[in-house]
Amino acid sequence: MHGIGDEGALAGLRDRAAAIAATWGATAATTTTVGQERAILRLFGVHGIDRAGRPLAGEVVDRYIAPDPRRLGGGIALPFAIAMEEYDRSAQEVALEVAAGNIDLGLEAELLADPERRAVAVARATRLSLSALERVDANRVARLELLDLLGDTPMPWVGIEIAAPAIVDALDEARLALGAGVDLIRVGVPPSRELTEGMARLGRSVEEWRAEPSSRGGLDASDTHGAPVPTGSQRALAVLRRFADEAGARRRGYVRILTDSQPLAAPDQAVVAAFERIDGVIADPMLEIVTGRVHPDRAIADHVFAHRLLRRAGTRILVPAGPLLVAPDLATGVPSDAPTRSGRALALQLLAVALARRDGLPAGSVCVGVLPDWLVDEPAAPARAAAELALRRALFPEQSLSFAEPVLEGRAALTWQAIVAAILPAADGVDMILRRATGAVGELAASTAEAAAVAKGLRSSREPSALAGVALDHATRSMEAAHAMLAALEEGGWRAFVDQPLGLPAPVLGAEAVASRTEAFDPLSAAEPVRE
Repeated sequence: MHGIGDEGALAGLRDRAAAIAATWGATAATTTTVGQERAILRLFGVHGIDRAGRPLAGEVVDRYIAPDPRRLGGGIALPFAIAMEEYDRSAQEVALEVAAGNIDLGLEAELLADPERRAVAVARATRLSLSALERVDANRVARLELLDLLGDTPMPWVGIEIAAPAIVDALDEARLALGAGVDLIRVGVPPSRELTEGMARLGRSVEEWRAEPSSRGGLDASDTHGAPVPTGSQRALAVLRRFADEAGARRRGYVRILTDSQPLAAPDQAVVAAFERIDGVIADPMLEIVTGRVHPDRAIADHVFAHRLLRRAGTRILVPAGPLLVAPDLATGVPSDAPTRSGRALALQLLAVALARRDGLPAGSVCVGVLPDWLVDEPAAPARAAAELALRRALFPEQSLSFAEPVLEGRAALTWQAIVAAILPAADGVDMILRRATGAVGELAASTAEAAAVAKGLRSSREPSALAGVALDHATRSMEAAHAMLAALEEGGWRAFVDQPLGLPAPVLGAEAVASRTEAFDPLSAAEPVRE
């Protein structure tokens, strides 16, 4: 299925996105954020909560930076490492003392002015980094060995989102799903404290994690006396990983886990993925900027850091089909049509993929979403879906594809299922079909797997057809809109987002929590990354 313009036009879009991503990525690589510094502490071994119940790594970073925001540029690695040397304590012990106010990392940082003390700090931080990266490498090898031992399940993998907020109940959900033949479990990660507090300062709210009244406590069914543990927390994901491995061993087929974090958490998500052998993450800095209202500098810097760690871990990323950008319409008072909105989303998806590739993620580690979430509400939705598929197959020839069911109700949910089943025969190279558990999991998994099998049979018995009519018009005009969007970004940089012609309201989250690096030590460069 093609017929959407010559290869020169397609290559022009890809090249323009790659050039912008190269410029933005190079700048982002010279900056750090509070999210990155949290992640570095987690790499060093800081985990869990402090004595007041606050996330420990975040509390340590906040206490260090709050008295003087200029400290952010120097990073926390060396002040923290010299404190470990001074007090002869583990990373977790030092973090708890910092959070309690008993150790002042600002005073410890002053010791780094002495060349000998700095050398000691660098040596300690290097050892911590190497230890963390050895764990990441070991997990990568373990994944490959387990895949070889258990065997992989045929693609596309059918995935189900776990809805239970607490891990003990989530394990029951996962058991039902895997028993029904599901190949992949998708888990939502609760919002970070930084996000909830940042939104509160703006007079807005974000839905915080809450256990259900019926949620059971602890980390497994034998630990009934503990408090409920969020399914998307690191310690719960470690339990879920073991559970998935055991289930895969019983059925002789590897089971994948995919996490989906909220804005401002990309570095944290990368560390958890690397440490707990998470197979894939949903990662899209453009979505954070447009939908999450995260400052572009912060979003890009966080994802550049995350890409480096995910590359080393061998973790796949899923880039959704682009955010819905309607702010230009609000600014002008003129609503855009479906091809224009599709083109904007496509341009942003191209940028997100180009950034991941610029940061070294192999083509096979980047999966692209096919259908924008809002598409089923459009007139002639099936024809437009065919165009979206053709665009992405032509523009992302090296990447696999995915279909992720959005939150829909009633007839719209049925329409999405019918559209996916109809266009699957033309969708070569689909890795994942992600469903939401809105009904009986067994029926959902079986119907999705059957649709994929039928599509495979049809694909091998007929030639793909070219687009025509509404589909061709949608694809052609979407490409024009994508070119226009990338041209505006190329010319005006992020000003194209916050000013005319795109008219996106100024991002407000995370702007104060990003700074140019003033310290040369880089924990992720402590050893050369593993190559494919």
